Amino acid sequence: MSSSPPNSSGPLLGLSSAVTKGESFDMQPASEPNRRNWMIACGAVGAGAAAAVAVPFLGSMAPSEKARSAGAPVEVDISDIPVGGVKIVEWRGKPVWVVRRTPEMVKGLEALNSQLADPTSDRTDYPVPAYAKNIHRSIKPEVLVTVGICTHLGCSPVSKFETGEASGISADWPGGFFCPCHGSTFDSAGRVFANKPAPDNLEVPRHMYLSDSRIVIGQDEQGEA
Repeated sequence: MSSSPPNSSGPLLGLSSAVTKGESFDMQPASEPNRRNWMIACGAVGAGAAAAVAVPFLGSMAPSEKARSAGAPVEVDISDIPVGGVKIVEWRGKPVWVVRRTPEMVKGLEALNSQLADPTSDRTDYPVPAYAKNIHRSIKPEVLVTVGICTHLGCSPVSKFETGEASGISADWPGGFFCPCHGSTFDSAGRVFANKPAPDNLEVPRHMYLSDSRIVIGQDEQGEA
């Protein structure tokens, strides 16, 4: 990817329930008066850092404040996530993305290995559960569950799923995630590209399927994280 990432500036955005239309987040009222705001883009999400294509984001029903502060596992209904869409949920105070990848996104992952810093997720700072230690970094190839926090300085990347020049990143951009704070880029499996500020891939939390339409984050067959 030869082109420089777009310049970015803008205010901090707190998230309660958001739908992205490409340029920024449309804010919706919080479901709880004291609901914690999430720092979604380190003060860097503005029009310059926005995707050129609309990516569906779905807010989720948040667990109670007591459950969140205790770090309790969070159940998520994934049946309403469209292909190419993302649902954001909160777990242990972190934004967790559940992405329903397109067949093209899944198919393109293997071709990127030579461009990535850790294509097989071997680094141990953010250990990957055994069931996600594959090219998709997921249990099911089409569904990615990852913590939306950059491993560089804790900013939150934005989705840049459109490929090529239309993404605003570079002509050879394959689609994935872009951190506007310092320019780290990740593929659609959350693997960081080589020679970027972020030292590691995005974290994959422990999770498991309760059914085809429901998952739990923060717990798997080995117990709670």
